[in-house]
Amino acid sequence: MSTGQGKLVVISGPSGAGKTSVCRALKRRPDVEFSVSATTRQLRAGERDGVDYHFLTREDFQRRAAANQFLEWASYNGNLYGTPRWPMDQALARGRVFLLEIEVAGTRQLRERGVPGLYVFIAPPSLAELRCRLEKRGSNGAAEIDQRLRIAEAEMAAARELVAGAPLYDVTVTNRDLDATIREVERLIWP
Repeated sequence: MSTGQGKLVVISGPSGAGKTSVCRALKRRPDVEFSVSATTRQLRAGERDGVDYHFLTREDFQRRAAANQFLEWASYNGNLYGTPRWPMDQALARGRVFLLEIEVAGTRQLRERGVPGLYVFIAPPSLAELRCRLEKRGSNGAAEIDQRLRIAEAEMAAARELVAGAPLYDVTVTNRDLDATIREVERLIWP
């Protein structure tokens, strides 16, 4: 970022593909600010409200969405997720990288609105490998893993879509090795 202007970096990918691990590594850099999304899903073990997500009731989330307080928002696997608007504007004005970890539907909203940035899709090497990763987590039952795999197939197909004549994502990075994937994403952000 030699111009002093900030840069929006959007990272998406199926559950279990490694996007959260990539974002966790990028957040360690002093010039990166990470968006804390809002969600209606339940708090998981080890998560903290306001740090991992802003955990909202469905009614509160819908009120905020109606008031246009989200940059984007989407429904995913029965829950609502959204990106509060003002932190991005402040980070970009300070010349920082603003990192968003969002779902494909949210990316589509940003692209349709013409929001400039670097859009990166983190893909698993295969659906079989993705199933193994989800099973190793131990936090989802077989039915939920099957549902996540169906969603992953749709997300991987959507990553190749065109929106307003341009690709939905600027680049797809296949996560075969997490450290190599992190280095590749860093090279994309800071060439």
